[in-house]
Amino acid sequence: MNQELLINVTPQETRVAVVESGVLQQIHIERACARGLVGNIYRGKVRRVLPGMQAAFVDIGLERAAFLHVSDMQTPKLLSEETGEQKPIEPTPDIRTRLHEGQSVIVQVLKDPIGSKGARLTTELALPSRYLVLLPYTQHVGVSQRIEDEGERERLKAVLAPLAEQHQLGFIVRTAGEGASEEALCHDVDYLLRLWQQIQRQMNAAGPETVVYQDLSLPVRTLRDLWAQNVERVRVDSREACQAMREFAAAFMPGLSERIELYAGEHPLFDMYGVEDEIQRALEKKVLLKSGGYLIIDQTEAMTTIDVNTGAFVGHKNLEETIFRTNLEAASALARQLRLRNLGGIIIIDFIDMNDEEHKRQVLRALEKALERDHAKTSISEVSALGLVQMTRKRTRESLEHVLCEPCPHCHGRANVKTALTVCFEIFREIIRAARAYDAQGIMVLASTAVINALQDGEANSIAELELFIGRPIKLQAEPLYAQEQFDVVLI
Repeated sequence: MNQELLINVTPQETRVAVVESGVLQQIHIERACARGLVGNIYRGKVRRVLPGMQAAFVDIGLERAAFLHVSDMQTPKLLSEETGEQKPIEPTPDIRTRLHEGQSVIVQVLKDPIGSKGARLTTELALPSRYLVLLPYTQHVGVSQRIEDEGERERLKAVLAPLAEQHQLGFIVRTAGEGASEEALCHDVDYLLRLWQQIQRQMNAAGPETVVYQDLSLPVRTLRDLWAQNVERVRVDSREACQAMREFAAAFMPGLSERIELYAGEHPLFDMYGVEDEIQRALEKKVLLKSGGYLIIDQTEAMTTIDVNTGAFVGHKNLEETIFRTNLEAASALARQLRLRNLGGIIIIDFIDMNDEEHKRQVLRALEKALERDHAKTSISEVSALGLVQMTRKRTRESLEHVLCEPCPHCHGRANVKTALTVCFEIFREIIRAARAYDAQGIMVLASTAVINALQDGEANSIAELELFIGRPIKLQAEPLYAQEQFDVVLI
């Protein structure tokens, strides 16, 4: 399927949309006030070593200290004579032998801060280019698992092995490197060598808790990471970003610069493709399917749950066939939603129960096939005894919901509010509490319009009985700006 990359740039925010056959597949957002940190290199300072967790907190100049686990630290390696791969000399080193408080350490961000968690760090630096990833501290040549052709894998290793040995460095061939010419690969190697030399100079000059290297801007990273052969064109509405992308393409992706277009239309670029509407729909829990079925997506701190329902779809043959068709459509739709919403971590999918084992296998296969286009690493289990499919998706940045939204100040993230009747009963209790504690001529209740209406209509008798009970008049006043759960009991 043909793709288009749409890039909307403003001084405060840059957004990249991946559109496939007119349908939004992915959205990437980077704000000037909260630019993504993944790939950045810092000179950090160890603040605290935790032997019980085999980890350390490292200050890299951010609001929260970052987290470094011993498994993410550079370890001495030996070359295996049997497999030709490098293996750590120490399988489980003690963090106390590697780090101490106050120590200066060069680290790279693996994961952005998410929620209340600080950034995840590594000392195993990795520098990506168009086709390759440079590993400065290891001499090894690897190939992406997504490149399955054994002949192509061997060709790529044969090209890079002499260069890795010559420079005493390691390389990993990215998925985009499949079919790349020897000249293109050598061009990438030259770029990475120059970049590594520049970073080394900056590492020596950098003070503690400062950034040594920042990854490319989002528009240029889009070319490097998202460009594929099926991308027809890139449309960008910023002259400066367009120029930077064309220069990068000319240097690393010859012949593709002409596909990068500057959009100067009167209507906003995202509006032309309906991207804004798709983003709004991606923030809703309910996802409608074409058949009439629907998904319910609930994102929590621990996991994401996806419930599949037939809805208005009644099928054409029998119930089992209706369920099977709904689940097949849901498998494709939810794979797109995972990419679009950037949902990661543990994901539980509650497909509609199927009795036919062949139907279960086909639905799982459809889900696996739909996830093949996902850049994030995923792992899927079989259908459990409860009819659930458990899967994981690698999470490196905040979900779309967390980027664009915040907890509701009225319900405080519960996703529901107390009913007007519940608030009425809370007001009754507060009135009794105030009447017993203080001596006043009367009591005034300030509450939302819905709550005051409930007190005046359905609870009018209760108000009268309460006035007799406390021996004082009760006045009611509606406050249109109050939330439904908000009220004040005032002594008068």
